[in-house]
Amino acid sequence: PHKIQGIGAGFTPKVLNMNILDSIRPVSDENAFRFAQRLAQEEGLLVGISSGAACCAAYQLAQELGPGKNVVTILPDTGERYFSFYQYF
Repeated sequence: PHKIQGIGAGFTPKVLNMNILDSIRPVSDENAFRFAQRLAQEEGLLVGISSGAACCAAYQLAQELGPGKNVVTILPDTGERYFSFYQYF
C-alpha cells in the first residue's frame, strides 16, 4: 500500500499507451510528498502528490542523464485536494 492516490498497481488508464513509455520508475511516498512541497516552496506550483512523484522521477532521470539532456514529465494533479492529507506524511 502507498499514500499516492491515483497511481500504482492495479490502476492503468485506458488511454495509456505502454509502447511509447521510456521507463517506469518507483518513487517512495516520502519522496513524492517532498517533491510536491518543494514545487510549492521553490516554484510556486500547488501540485498533488502524484505530481510530486512524477517530478521526483524526472529529477532522478535528469541526474542520471547529465547536462545537455531534456526530460519531460506531466504534473497530473493539483494540491488543493490534499491539504488535509499532508498530516499523514
